[in-house]
Amino acid sequence: MSEVLQKYLRENLDDLKQKGLLNSIDVLEDHNGPIIKINGHEMINLASNNYLGFASRDELKDADVAATEKWGVGAGAVRPINGTLMIHKELEEKIAEFKGTEAAIAFQSGFNCNMGAISAVMTKKDAILSDELNHASIIDGCRLSGAKIIRVKHQDMDDLRQKAKEATESGLYEKIMYITDGVFSMDGDVANLPEAVKVAEEYNLITYVDDAHGSGVMGHGKGTVKHFGLQDKIDFQMGTLSKAIGVVGGYVAGTKELIEWLKARGRPFLFSTSLTPGASAACIASLDLIMDHPEYVDQLWDNANYFKENLERIGFTLSKSETPITPVILGDENKTQQFSNKLIENGVYVKPIVYPTVPLGTGRIRNMPMRTHTKEMLDQAITVYEKVGKELDLI
Repeated sequence: MSEVLQKYLRENLDDLKQKGLLNSIDVLEDHNGPIIKINGHEMINLASNNYLGFASRDELKDADVAATEKWGVGAGAVRPINGTLMIHKELEEKIAEFKGTEAAIAFQSGFNCNMGAISAVMTKKDAILSDELNHASIIDGCRLSGAKIIRVKHQDMDDLRQKAKEATESGLYEKIMYITDGVFSMDGDVANLPEAVKVAEEYNLITYVDDAHGSGVMGHGKGTVKHFGLQDKIDFQMGTLSKAIGVVGGYVAGTKELIEWLKARGRPFLFSTSLTPGASAACIASLDLIMDHPEYVDQLWDNANYFKENLERIGFTLSKSETPITPVILGDENKTQQFSNKLIENGVYVKPIVYPTVPLGTGRIRNMPMRTHTKEMLDQAITVYEKVGKELDLI
């Protein structure tokens, strides 16, 4: 191994450890549900994106197995050659139905969906107005496009309007896009899409909403765009097929022309083997469950509201979350790591969220209540929070 590389890795890993920025990776010994087992210990799981508990749902497993039996474990090729199976077509039709659009395209993950979709439309002749707290995959997709990236202050519609005006009047760009998360995953706040759409219409901006944490959660499950009734105003509705959907993959929903273009120019779509048949079938089953059972989303929100109210009651400071995402803000990175370790020791599994996932000095424990948590589980977690919080003089 290169001595230069070894020296670089050793020094920088030590630096991360000293700053409390190096997270451990735990291995689950059972499915990722409301209770998980790690190193033989069962714990209440508050670290998962499995909002609706679908990752181990029987209907999804049955669909996965049946599709695997019929089509095999893999598609056998990239989509444009002969890796598009009937199950992929059915999935994309189901996504379009779910999101209320003309068409949809499925990618292998949410991350490479943003990498492929943004760079398929935006070029070095264009500009992208990007919320400063957008997800890493959005940032990387914008960079890959070569477009001029103009950071917009988080949720600041006056700043968006001013920068849209400046970019438009400069005459430097062929196209200008505004891109934002629908739900911001680290704080749980919701994008101000109604005001953003007004700015977009005023300055003829392309609109792109990454709704990874909104689909299955907002708008009776159909997402943040649906929550605001803006299906006809947003050009790109992007989302994942993991998180609330419970499987894996990403998608963009939009007009037929947009999807046709992405299938012709989206590089991950063109150059990487498509979703497995089993995953595709499981996603279809999941979307059907969400559309047929709106009470599942209501149950998620009921648990989330219950958990938030009780954490605040015992004295913890939460972010201004408008969603089930429940961050307990601590600030100091080492204190955040210590708090997480103590909670885990006491049977509540949460992970510290620190830089570079969030800015330095804003360390937090991000809790993700699930639909499948019982009130007894949440009560037990709240009791542990109170005990450890007092031990560490946090409350």
